[in-house]
Amino acid sequence: MTIKTKLRWGILGAARINERLLPAIVQASNAKLVAVASRREGAAVKIVEQYAPQQQNVRMYDDLDELLADTAVDAVYVPLANHEHVKWVLRAIECGKHVLCEKPMALTVADIEAIKVAAIKYKVTVMEGFMYRFHPQHTRVQDLIALGTIGEIRSVRASYSFMMRPARMYRLMENVERGGGAMWDIGCYAIHSARLFFDQEPVAVTAIAKYVDSGADIATSGIIDFGLGRYAHFDFSFERARRCEYEIVGTKGGIKCHAVWQLPGDVPVISWWTEEGLQCEERLPIANHFQLEIEHFSDCVLNNKEPLLSLDDAKSNCQVIVAALKSAAQGQVVQLGGNK
Repeated sequence: MTIKTKLRWGILGAARINERLLPAIVQASNAKLVAVASRREGAAVKIVEQYAPQQQNVRMYDDLDELLADTAVDAVYVPLANHEHVKWVLRAIECGKHVLCEKPMALTVADIEAIKVAAIKYKVTVMEGFMYRFHPQHTRVQDLIALGTIGEIRSVRASYSFMMRPARMYRLMENVERGGGAMWDIGCYAIHSARLFFDQEPVAVTAIAKYVDSGADIATSGIIDFGLGRYAHFDFSFERARRCEYEIVGTKGGIKCHAVWQLPGDVPVISWWTEEGLQCEERLPIANHFQLEIEHFSDCVLNNKEPLLSLDDAKSNCQVIVAALKSAAQGQVVQLGGNK
């Protein structure tokens, strides 16, 4: 019996994120790129030539279903438009493929539940692609919290933004119901990273938003209530200077992650302080969270392990996003099912 040491990957789509993901698959120690598909004629060939020119024997398809029918593909990465994720994730599952889906996995909790049911039925691994979670800087933050450095957590602030360039205007073409706007693009990071540091699900959400003519939000801010006086503040925008940070404040001090979206060559920096007057800035080893995500997912499939990011986590994140969008649209606090 041959033991497989590399997961064979296919990519469903020629989206911009392939600039990061495609090289990550190539560089991962336990992964192999075997196929790329795009519905735009010639696009698959172009991105492989651009981002993995040294790769040989990669099959190129101008039809997504043809890639899914390829028996040499074990797992697929889905970077399609947000409103297309569910359709193609389910189709991939039904073809027996393991799936890493670019965030957000789906636009409703019910759709993620359907994906979970299908994944169990077809015995495949499915994970939502929040690459940032695999960077060691967040493990260091969690270690500091576990050591009691900042005491009991009382608040988290997550801020994500960048100025929208003309080449990215497609992000605002669809309304929020079809996955357009800042919430589904970068807000999901803010909510996901805020949830990371609380030990229970939230009880309520309130939000305000600025919309463009399409019905997409271009800037949104809000508060997630985790009960017992614990809150997460989030803000994100396509019309502010670049920012991708979170800050955690507890009863004894605080911790800040200065750059959540790390590029492969960036030096991660976190800082922390205490009520006793300690001030510390830590510069951590360089890491590629895209590559670490691919290696983690590949390891889970090859060795029958549960992924770090479960489908229940995806459902919980989606529930908060949907509640925040509802709050912004209706101008009221939206209650959730967490314990007060």
